[in-house]
Amino acid sequence: MNSSHTEKVEITAYCYEYLNGSCPKFVYPLFLKVTLYLFFGSVVILTVFGNLFVIITVVHFKQLHMPTNFLVLSLAVTDLLLGALFMPLFMVQFVETCWYLGTVFCKIHCSVAIMLCSASIINLSFISIDRYFAVCHPLLYHSKITSSVSLIMIVICWSVSAAAGFVIIFLELNILGVEEFYYKNVACEGGCVLFQSVASSTASSAFSFYIPGVVMLSIYMKIFRVAKKQAKSIQDSKCKNNIKSVLSKEEKKATKTLAVVLGVFLSLWTPSFICNVLSPFIPSKIPLVLINMLAWIGFMNSTCNPIVYAFFYKWFRKAFRMIISGQIFQTGSSRTNLFSH
Repeated sequence: MNSSHTEKVEITAYCYEYLNGSCPKFVYPLFLKVTLYLFFGSVVILTVFGNLFVIITVVHFKQLHMPTNFLVLSLAVTDLLLGALFMPLFMVQFVETCWYLGTVFCKIHCSVAIMLCSASIINLSFISIDRYFAVCHPLLYHSKITSSVSLIMIVICWSVSAAAGFVIIFLELNILGVEEFYYKNVACEGGCVLFQSVASSTASSAFSFYIPGVVMLSIYMKIFRVAKKQAKSIQDSKCKNNIKSVLSKEEKKATKTLAVVLGVFLSLWTPSFICNVLSPFIPSKIPLVLINMLAWIGFMNSTCNPIVYAFFYKWFRKAFRMIISGQIFQTGSSRTNLFSH
């Protein structure tokens, strides 16, 4: 939310009926309220359990202990935390249209949202770098992208994300320059919105979404051009057995799948970030419910990632069946060859 979103509403109820300065409350009909809880509750459950399966799969099976999958693991942890820590509270706030957990917890809630969204984009950035070396410089890949390097990437990702999320909110950088307007016209008891000034909204959107998004798209376009050139070169020279200069089938599959993960991320988050940037400049105010709906569409990216893995990877479906059936508790299951038919 930003300074353009204050609007006159017909107040029929308040979050705190007997408290001065309480936020107005919108009461949904019971049927709609139950429907919303069922839908968003299902999204939360799918997000938590889907990403939990990804985490268990990568951690349990030794065959998957490689730099790319460590980065995928970090992304799955991000999605799991979003589903477990942020989505349930956001669901209650969306349906009840009030926040009943206090100012400090509201700040933590907003900080967690910024941290996890930042962690997603940074994780995806590091994954694109991993894929760039795997495809464009295959001979250097194993020396450049090691498990230690991927661990350093993960530490950087979470350190920067946590710092960004909590520093921006607790130092109130998001309302820098418009503090008086915020406390007079926006802040109220029972409200919890991620309010941003025009400068904050534009800068955060550019650095946390648009610039990384364009860079990653450019990297993947470069990757697929190189891969296409390699395939043509192999065909021309009939040198199909030269595995040193050729991508393995698994590497190609991984690159395509992770490109789809990036595509899904950008597709689901773009409407929310477009709204975030344009809303200060639109004369007619954008309803808060629309802003929250677009945010939900973005957060559902965390629900989609495990579905993408299940759709593209046979080995993930095999691991999923082993987890469900309890086979992972058998001795030696961690050494199962997931790539065998």
